[in-house]
Amino acid sequence: MSTRLSAGRVPAIYKFIETHQSQHSVEMMCRLLEVTRSGYYEWLKNPVSKRAQEDARLLRLIRASFVASQGVYGAPRVFLDLREAGETCSKHRVARLMRLNGLRALHGYRTRRWSVGKPSVLIPNILQRQFTVTRRNKVWVTDITYIRTWQGWLYLAVIMDLFSRKIVGWSARPTIHHGTGAECRPDGHPLPTTTRR
Repeated sequence: MSTRLSAGRVPAIYKFIETHQSQHSVEMMCRLLEVTRSGYYEWLKNPVSKRAQEDARLLRLIRASFVASQGVYGAPRVFLDLREAGETCSKHRVARLMRLNGLRALHGYRTRRWSVGKPSVLIPNILQRQFTVTRRNKVWVTDITYIRTWQGWLYLAVIMDLFSRKIVGWSARPTIHHGTGAECRPDGHPLPTTTRR
């Protein structure tokens, strides 16, 4: 009728035996609680097992990888990170340690929502979707996008000449504000014609 004990329960049983050894014999408690006496006496010499010590060391490396990824990496990527560093462990062990310590990866990225107003109210659409241009530097178009980086969001504003399709200017900032595209032009003059795409 012996059932295999989980690794987490055995140290708790050894602790129980240690606190009650003055009332009952160690041999009887080990037999009734289905643990070995040799294991109990080994635990007395070294209460933290080599496996637990290795798990603690591995957990420090897992936390370092998890924090370096800003919580984006899950167990498979953390496992690959550890492997690159020369660690030998299984992906299941990494997953177990992350689960037991509450390290959960971020799933998906947060959607940015802005309630600034209608684009036609902010910037008049002078171009009216007429994208055929006959001269260089007559019509420029702009776009603003955001990029997720390890340090947070990076907002990128780009100005392109519609005739040559060359980038006239660009600006990258950690925050978005009304003047993000204004400093893109190298000479600082106002834009000839802008439209939002």
